[in-house]
Amino acid sequence: MQIGRRAFLRGAGAAAGASVLVSSAGCGHDEDALTFFFQANPEEARGRMRVIDEFARLHPDIKVRTVLSGPDPMQQMLIFCAGGKCPDVLMAWEQTYACLADRGVLLDLNTMLADDPAFAAELKKDSIPALYDTFAFKGGQYAFPEQWSGNFLFYNRQLLAEAGLMPPGNWSGAWSFAEFLDAARTLTMHDRSGKTTQWGFVETWVPHYSAGLFGMNNGVSWTSPRTDPARSNFGEDAFIEGVQFYSDLANKYRVAPTAADTQSMASMDLFGQGRAAFALGGHWRYNTFTGADNLELDVTALPVGPKGLRAQSNIGTTGLAIAAASPRKQQAWEFLKFMTGPVGQAIIAETGLFVPVRTSAVRSPGFATAHTRVRNLQILTDGPANSAPLPVTPAWERVDALMRRYFGPVLRGSKPATSLRNELARDTAEVLTNR
Repeated sequence: MQIGRRAFLRGAGAAAGASVLVSSAGCGHDEDALTFFFQANPEEARGRMRVIDEFARLHPDIKVRTVLSGPDPMQQMLIFCAGGKCPDVLMAWEQTYACLADRGVLLDLNTMLADDPAFAAELKKDSIPALYDTFAFKGGQYAFPEQWSGNFLFYNRQLLAEAGLMPPGNWSGAWSFAEFLDAARTLTMHDRSGKTTQWGFVETWVPHYSAGLFGMNNGVSWTSPRTDPARSNFGEDAFIEGVQFYSDLANKYRVAPTAADTQSMASMDLFGQGRAAFALGGHWRYNTFTGADNLELDVTALPVGPKGLRAQSNIGTTGLAIAAASPRKQQAWEFLKFMTGPVGQAIIAETGLFVPVRTSAVRSPGFATAHTRVRNLQILTDGPANSAPLPVTPAWERVDALMRRYFGPVLRGSKPATSLRNELARDTAEVLTNR
């Protein structure tokens, strides 16, 4: 799930097109329409509706009714499906779809691929394996990816130029933690009273997940194996060191706002107003930042622990799945093929809202045209291939709750990251063993 990222869709007016119906109510199979359940903010919804409208134009015999998610899409989907009113097509999140697949809610798409060999061959040829394989669980393929939403660093090009700094333009030449810290220190400014007027680094994602990315970029995956893991690596020395470095950026080195600081200031505003040099976030922040006045932005890779280690983002993808109980499986299949296929992905590329998941689309002129503000476009085009998957397990929501509990004191500076070894690692092992 894109945790902490997607707000409840308030703009139902984003949906246009005579063949597309919009509803925020429940859904059922008694209506003559294919139901599509998704969550997005209004701007994202407008981009998504462009794709749906084109599908409706090319398939006038298939009506699509969009069902807008509330703030807890997993719970909403479970309620719909338990009541026999499961949407035909559902948005899937990389870390939580396994719970639905494990309960038999989602259709194994391999059954549809077997009957459509031409599409299967085209999909295999044009897909980015790291994203496609994210939705493979226990031998089944339960969704097709539709966008990449991994994390990287936005930076203020003007501030760095004034400081004589030039960050890497690709994932293979990432700064080390030490180099990043030196840059953040250089870019952190104070007034005469000691008040910080410019921050080196700000956070715009979910802090405990971002801390985990620093652990991952110190050479340790979150779990072993990735899919249906038997154990976590939260207690590994390198993971703990990466988390401690992330915490120290705010609590020790003071180049980033502390948890207390963020109670009175918005990190997004700090970067948008030119009062922060680096901001960790994903592509969903792009249109917000490009709308800021006089902000010369660009993107670069996350820093790594050992110099020379190739930087990694998280997979960060949403996909589209078909409900196992759908009476409109063939219509749903046509919808999936279009949304995740060349035409749908080309439209996504042109909107600039998402990073598409088709190799042809992500390297298309339309995607480049939508990102003329970015000089380091390689960070985006190569991002999916340089992403490490976060864990896929039906128990993820319980693991996430443990992360929130045990990362909190570390990120506030009241406990060292070594505490994760005896607390988070222990309790996570119990959840994964006894799920």
